[in-house]
Amino acid sequence: MLKNGLRNDQLNSIKMSDTIVAAKDVVTTRLVKGEDLNHHKTLFAGRTAEWFVESGFLAAASLLQPDNIVCLKIHGMYFTQPVRPGEIIKFTSKIVYAGRTSVVAYIKMTKGNQDEYVVSGFITFINVDENTRPSSHHIIIEPRTEEEKNLFEQAKALKTK
Repeated sequence: MLKNGLRNDQLNSIKMSDTIVAAKDVVTTRLVKGEDLNHHKTLFAGRTAEWFVESGFLAAASLLQPDNIVCLKIHGMYFTQPVRPGEIIKFTSKIVYAGRTSVVAYIKMTKGNQDEYVVSGFITFINVDENTRPSSHHIIIEPRTEEEKNLFEQAKALKTK
């Protein structure tokens, strides 16, 4: 790491059109209702996946034009406990890594005011042009905290998987 937490190779590749940004949280909340449940009367994983992708998309849209964003891959959603009807859940998402045309969102879901996550994972989105071909977005993510640096490295490693 050198200046502003960026590596030498990042500093050397920065162009005038690039924008260096810090990761910022985007928060959405949901009330778990009857139509969101599975046959065990807990939150259906399919509904969770829908909200999970939407939350990641909103984080990407906070940095890029929404019309130019497509979901490439959900790298995983890890559940730690069930969610019951009537519970309020909170999705916190942020872009933690940016490639030339891609951005990776980290999303975690918690219950109510708890800090312990119920679901967490990563999603890769691609910035595309009007013909849906990958297009450079000119965003560089600058991780600042130790947590952001850790998430940056985890997201970067997903490129090889």
